[in-house]
Formats: sequence, structure tokens, C-alpha cells
Amino acid sequence: MKIGILGGMGPEATVDLFSKIIKATPATRDQDHLRVIIDNNPAIPDRQKAILESGPSPAPFLVETAKNLAVAGADFIVMPCNTAHFWIDEIRKVVNIPVVDMIEETARETLRLYPSLRKVGVMAASGTMRAGLYQKRFQDLGIATVTPEQKDQARLMEVIYLVKAGELSKSSVTAIEIGRTLVKIGAEAVIAGCTEIPLILKASDLPVPIIDATQVLAARAVQIARMYEYPSLGTVGESPFGKRK
Repeated sequence: MKIGILGGMGPEATVDLFSKIIKATPATRDQDHLRVIIDNNPAIPDRQKAILESGPSPAPFLVETAKNLAVAGADFIVMPCNTAHFWIDEIRKVVNIPVVDMIEETARETLRLYPSLRKVGVMAASGTMRAGLYQKRFQDLGIATVTPEQKDQARLMEVIYLVKAGELSKSSVTAIEIGRTLVKIGAEAVIAGCTEIPLILKASDLPVPIIDATQVLAARAVQIARMYEYPSLGTVGESPFGKRK
């Protein structure tokens, strides 16, 4: 099966997902890798401004890009942008191929990996936070969420835009500080819920597990694509890391 990446939000995050798909694929030669079709569309309007400031909706651009991927031969679509999942239903209505839900996969995989988890910290863009994308999913799973205070959330958005501008080295310290603050107020794990955050926040930076949503999405994409070549791997409804609880 061919994976379609609806990218450009931002380009570095798109590269990160593609890289993680390659690394998640068991391959010993070129021909063992998966066919991946990428539409890196940086013209998609700012998702944060659309949710927080009534800015231009990215929905028409997301739909157009998804259609391009379907026409190009993609069998399913993944989006390396958490906030864009606010419009996932609009995309699903107009394309005849599946669109994997990054938020749902991350929440469920977190619970599978840490079944005793009761409180999780969320580091994500302000649009994702305002829409409650992760908060709602974890609430459905019986897990409480802790999020940055307003001042720290503003700092986190500055970091995210710095990463988009290519300033990774200047952003890491702030991201670590915010993550550690979430741990102090009870987070037993932290979700890297913006695709720029895994570019600057590493597993060793916090005293609790960091769940990289991009990594979860990459593993899920590989699993779905390989299932159709190797049916013994399981069904599409299973987690990329094994059966769900």
C-alpha cells in the first residue's frame, strides 16, 4: 500500500514523519521500503490563527491536498500536524481513502504503553489546546490531562514558531522547562502533541516518558501499509505496537 503524507505544516515536521516512517520499516534493501507520496503544501493557512483568531480556514486547502494524494495513488493519508485534525471530519467526507487520526492513535497508544497512567501532560499548539483535541480523547479513556499555564503556553507557541523558522537550538531549553513544570504538577507522562516539539524535546529531557505523536503516527502508517502485504501482522484496528488493551 502507498502512504500519503499531507504535509507542509511545517515542512520540517513533514520531513520528520517521513524519516520516522523509513526508520520504522524493517528493511535491508531499497525494495523493502514502502511507497510514500508526499504533498508538502506550505500554502495551507495557519491552523492556530484559524481557531484562535477567526483567520482563514485551512479546510479547503487540506481537502484539496488530500484529493491530490488520492489521485496520485495514495491508499490512505496521514497528517503530521496535530491541530489540522480539528478538520479531519471535513477531509474524510470528500476523499474515498482512509485518513488516520493522529490524536486518537496517540491517546490509545499512551494507554497501551502505560495502562496505570492517571494523569498526562500535554504540550501542544494553542489551537490544539483550545479545541481540546487531546483533552477530550484522554477524558474518554479515563485519563486526566494537565496543560501549561497561560504564560507558559504563550512561551510554547513562541518556541513552535521558532522551530518553524529553523531556530531549533534556541527552543530546546524553554521546551524542557515547560515539560518539567507539567511533571511538577502531576504529569506521569508528557505528550509531544505538536509536530515541532519532537524536533527539540528528547526522551532524556524529562524524568517521565515523552510520547512522540509523530513517532506513533509513523509506526501506525507502517503497520497499516505492511498489513496488506503481510496479513499475519494483524488487522487495521490494532495498534502499531501490538494489540490494544
